[in-house]
Amino acid sequence: MKLVGSLTSPYVRKTRIVLLEKRINYTFEVAVPWDADSPVADYNPLGKVPVLIMEDGTPLYDSRVIVEYLDNISPVSRLIPESNRHRIMVKRWEVLADGISDAATTIFLERKRPAAQQSPEWVMRQQQKVTRGLEASAHELGTKKWCNGSAYTLADVALGCTLGYLTFRFPEVEWRTAFPNLADLADKLEKGASFVETAPKG
Repeated sequence: MKLVGSLTSPYVRKTRIVLLEKRINYTFEVAVPWDADSPVADYNPLGKVPVLIMEDGTPLYDSRVIVEYLDNISPVSRLIPESNRHRIMVKRWEVLADGISDAATTIFLERKRPAAQQSPEWVMRQQQKVTRGLEASAHELGTKKWCNGSAYTLADVALGCTLGYLTFRFPEVEWRTAFPNLADLADKLEKGASFVETAPKG
């Protein structure tokens, strides 16, 4: 299998971590979607990463579909519970984490535009999503060791990648001070081998 993606995307990082946790061999093609000569659209008509090219050449996208597929093809280190209730709660966490990343990524891209074309109102709206998402995550996590139940799951992977992205792209945002329980979780996750190997670069 081949994974196509960037070294900074939280969605690509989530997928790479799942591949590592599941001990699935793959090749990694680094490609940035917005580069002029990017091959991403050749794999995904939507021009987004990650894209997983399966053994038969079929491309899979987006990250939520890819990680569910990966969790199902190998029994090693199951990250999505089989119980319907716990499975839905883990996927709910993933949607929340990805939603925070969506808003943060939108802010990053908006700020790359010429200053005269940027919309402060649009940026503020995305910032509010990030804040509300972090508040909800901190409330849901509470004093628990892991996001869902008593075990490490895809919920922790997804949230950890989102928090890592915020640290990488927005070091001025003091979410660690505002949400110490999220900071504790992030610190614990970032010490893991799969998180260390996939730390964002760029």
